Amino acid sequence: MITSLLPAPFTRLAHGIFLSAALSVAMMACAVMPAQAGKAALNLAMSVEPTGLDPTIAAPVAIGQVTWQNIFEGLVSIDEVGKVRPQLAKSWEISPDGLTYRFKLQTGVKFHDGEAFDSATAKFALERARGKDSVNPQKRFFASIASIDTPDPETLVLRLSQPTGSLLYWLGWPASVMVGPKSAASDKTHPVGTGPFKFVNWAKGDKVELAKNEAYWNSQVSVKLDKVTFRFIADPQAQAAALKAGDVDAIPEFAAPELMSSFEGDRRLVTKIGNTELKVVAGMNNSRKPFDDKRVRQALMMAIDRQTVIDGAWSGLGTAIGSHYTPNDPGYQDMTGVLPYDPEKAKALLAQAGYPNGFTFTIKSPQMAYAPRSAQVMQAMFAEIGVTMNIEPTEFPAKWVQDVMKDRAYEMTIVAHAEPMDIDIYSRDPYYFNYKNPVFNDLMKKVQETTDPALQSKINVEAQKILAEDVPALYLFAMPKLGVWDKNLKGLWENEPIPSNVLTNVAWKE
Repeated sequence: MITSLLPAPFTRLAHGIFLSAALSVAMMACAVMPAQAGKAALNLAMSVEPTGLDPTIAAPVAIGQVTWQNIFEGLVSIDEVGKVRPQLAKSWEISPDGLTYRFKLQTGVKFHDGEAFDSATAKFALERARGKDSVNPQKRFFASIASIDTPDPETLVLRLSQPTGSLLYWLGWPASVMVGPKSAASDKTHPVGTGPFKFVNWAKGDKVELAKNEAYWNSQVSVKLDKVTFRFIADPQAQAAALKAGDVDAIPEFAAPELMSSFEGDRRLVTKIGNTELKVVAGMNNSRKPFDDKRVRQALMMAIDRQTVIDGAWSGLGTAIGSHYTPNDPGYQDMTGVLPYDPEKAKALLAQAGYPNGFTFTIKSPQMAYAPRSAQVMQAMFAEIGVTMNIEPTEFPAKWVQDVMKDRAYEMTIVAHAEPMDIDIYSRDPYYFNYKNPVFNDLMKKVQETTDPALQSKINVEAQKILAEDVPALYLFAMPKLGVWDKNLKGLWENEPIPSNVLTNVAWKE
């Protein structure tokens, strides 16, 4: 904002307004100093305010979008293309049987409160995550850790009860970040990590403020931002207005695809359409009639024209999917052709299943924009094959979590699954789909028995085929990452292999 206004006063000076040299210098200083300050500050907006600031004790992705890689770091990290990279662990070795992980840790690392990070600290964080009283939202990540050894301050040894091929990847997640023994109890409201930014303030309902960690341990990283403010703006129209007015510099996840075109021609802003791990699926309760019959599930899938859903729900922005996998994921296969849009075949399948005249059911639709929009399009498509779908708006998260996740008191629902590489949810018992397939479960066990990425991808191809054929959920589309930000801002992730706002390398263009 300020930088773009600088040329105007200098132009006027060149066209006949004569000032004393001293006054000219003073004016130049006033003009330049705010611009330089602006280059070290960032105002970034999000649609959802986090419920807390400790990603190791609660699941909402907004927590990690503020804190992960900014305040908190892990033994390893996940980069912009989804690869595991060293972080607080600078290297590691895995035993041939996959049961022992030996990490060599960074030295000289301190938490923001001065507490030292070493193997004992790492052990504390992992024991807290996997312990009996753990409330970690991904406690299952640590289930195979049988014991933790700390032979010296720089060495951490994890001994597993069974091979867990995804362990390194899981250790890069927000739920796996390292927390300090002295500060862990208060991280929910005053987070203390080892990252490039320190927590400053949380004005609930408005903003979270961070400041540069001047004592950041990683000398190979040059953090350019001195101050970051996360502002919480739920209304898409208000988001657009704040961007256009320059009140915020960036919204990495803009909430209204229908408004993306409104930024066309704006000289200050750029729009980015990237990819995410968000998979929009209409989950069915596979233990309830008529959804316990695969033919019914297949018929409903063939009644849906995915592109029409994408057009109606998300302004044509999105990628059709045929299983619980996105094009970002290793071993991805396009499964949309397994059960393509074909209303006549859908009617025939319903007749075979004993529903020649269709049936009636209810979908619980959480109150996120994509859900009711998708449901309304699906409702019209199902009507074409004689199926009546009633739409029940359901408050999210509390009511939806209770009805769907906990009580399984639903027939169909629709939700965007944000967890990366979470195809294994169909083998979890219990889980809201109530889907049981021993062959699929066996594949999920096999994928953990190896750390070979090529073999894991091969196994996941087979898993995708099973889901595309069995359709325990109706696979609709992968949501795009819609970003809008100042064109002079560099380093924000255009794609999102994991929900985040990583600011380590973000800077204003010189």
